[in-house]
Amino acid sequence: MIHQSFLLRDTVQFAARDSVLILNSALDPFVQRALLDIKGGTLTLAEDNVAAAATALSSSVKKSAARHVAFHDYILHHPAGTMDIAVMNLLYQPGNAWILHGLQVALYALRPGGRLYVAGAKDRGILSTAKRMREYFGNVEALQISKGQRVVCSHKRNEQHAPIQIQDVTVFADSKLDEGTRLLLEALEVRVTDEALDIGSGAGFIGLYIARLATQGHVTMVDVSLAAVDAAQRAVEQSGLTNVLVLPGDGVQAVSKQRFDLVATNPPFHHGGIQTMEIAERFIRDAAQVLRPLGRFYMVANRFLKYEPTLHAAFKQVEEVGGDTRYKVLRAVNG
Repeated sequence: MIHQSFLLRDTVQFAARDSVLILNSALDPFVQRALLDIKGGTLTLAEDNVAAAATALSSSVKKSAARHVAFHDYILHHPAGTMDIAVMNLLYQPGNAWILHGLQVALYALRPGGRLYVAGAKDRGILSTAKRMREYFGNVEALQISKGQRVVCSHKRNEQHAPIQIQDVTVFADSKLDEGTRLLLEALEVRVTDEALDIGSGAGFIGLYIARLATQGHVTMVDVSLAAVDAAQRAVEQSGLTNVLVLPGDGVQAVSKQRFDLVATNPPFHHGGIQTMEIAERFIRDAAQVLRPLGRFYMVANRFLKYEPTLHAAFKQVEEVGGDTRYKVLRAVNG
């Protein structure tokens, strides 16, 4: 059996001088193979996650052949019909909107005769994706099948089989206030002079809430997702607030030399479709490093996620200050 992670690497065919487009799948092992094998061609990572793109490109010795661009607005900023190969792994797509957008980008970016390869499992939607590929391209074939996991391929013909749709950024970033974030906002104590940090800011609900109260302070919002950064920046502009900065970044890397009075987060606990506490635990440790003495850290989490040991290891004081039967809001003080 070929493990899903290596299906694209072992199946996709391309020439050394091809222009290859990776659709929000920078961590797939195919990327490392392409970085080694492309000679005279180009590799473009249309990637939402800035950390994933940085990891993929860090091992490239031919940096001139590889570049990173945003996934969510590729169609707005790049020419059509320039790519020979497009590749997407469904494992790295957060939802159906991302998958459909990837197909749209491929339809737009591929030149006639170009090929789109998609890998995925049944429970990630590969069968419905293959049907949509047939609708868009007029053809699809299965190249590799292994215990519910497969690689499917479509060729772009001269005629285009589906209209290109430009998605609004809110499709990719949560534009509704979720229950966990609402509970966090209810528990937050914000001081008028706070210098605050919102880690994993998403569309910006937490950061904007703090900014409205910290009228003599400042808020920095950071997110690893370029779509989220775009959505948050638009929300800031619409709010009219001038004490907010939005940055792309992984955790606190972009602000590691700054110090804050308040750090807040509603961290993700899924990555690549797999439940994980690693991201939130890293946010906790990062927050402890960038907080001033007596600085406050707030986070919201599902009750079944046991973050308390990590919090107690990083902070002197930890307490639950809000929540309900499903969520808990935790507050920790540094020093």
